[in-house]
Amino acid sequence: MLQARDVHFDWTSLPAHWVPGEPLATHVMNVLHLLLPAGERWFVEVFKQSLPLIQDEKLRRDVLGFIGQEAMHARAHTGVLEHFTATGLDCTPFTDQVEWFFGRVLGDRPGLRGGTATEWLVERLAIIAAIEHVTAFMGDWILNADGLDRAGTDPTMLDMLRWHGAEEVEHRSVAFDLFTHVDGRYRRRVQAMTITGPMLLMLWRRGVRFFYATDPALRHLSRPKLGDLKDTAARGVTPAISHVNRKIAAYYSPRYHPSREGSTEQAVAYLASSPAAQAAEHGHHA
Repeated sequence: MLQARDVHFDWTSLPAHWVPGEPLATHVMNVLHLLLPAGERWFVEVFKQSLPLIQDEKLRRDVLGFIGQEAMHARAHTGVLEHFTATGLDCTPFTDQVEWFFGRVLGDRPGLRGGTATEWLVERLAIIAAIEHVTAFMGDWILNADGLDRAGTDPTMLDMLRWHGAEEVEHRSVAFDLFTHVDGRYRRRVQAMTITGPMLLMLWRRGVRFFYATDPALRHLSRPKLGDLKDTAARGVTPAISHVNRKIAAYYSPRYHPSREGSTEQAVAYLASSPAAQAAEHGHHA
């Protein structure tokens, strides 16, 4: 049974480069805070609209659990943005664009009626299934990224990312199963990934550039290059581009199912040891 965990994080002592000596790795992951609040609120809205289409009781329960978890993820990442604002970093030039993207480009289209409205809903469910494939393999990566431990990553941020990653692994099949339930066409599924993959890459690149342009310690540096990402991947503090490409390619298999990505046992074991998740379970805040 998927459940939302009422986690809280204290960011007051978060260093600017919370992976010590690794500004690029820090900012590659900081992009999550720019993209996810708007993205996950959009997931929640689209999933709520899909509830009348669900004919299976277990899937309905899973979708409701997913909605609860995603709403909590959006709140947790918003907390980091609020901390950035408090330290003088205004992220709204970027987050306003992300809000516009999810709200207007991928948002509701009030003019649509009947079958066309349902088609637009199903199209968006296909996009969410594609995005959730990415969040699942990234969640699996962060749970196993020993390089971040070796680098001395800030423990609160690492717990937040691993709590989120563990829940992404835990609910990794829900969006795919929902899309399969309401439509499931292979062509629509791969089209959605063909749109989603480049879209995420573009937003990520722009996000990293945004942080480099606004980070006082980095303004004198040129923008990071692809070779720099190879270096951080070699140190185990960012995923390797080849790993990301391989994982995205897996989605194109007609036999693909998200249950093959990551381990539910590992995810649940992390959630049983996560300081924030444990504090939430025992009713007090870390």
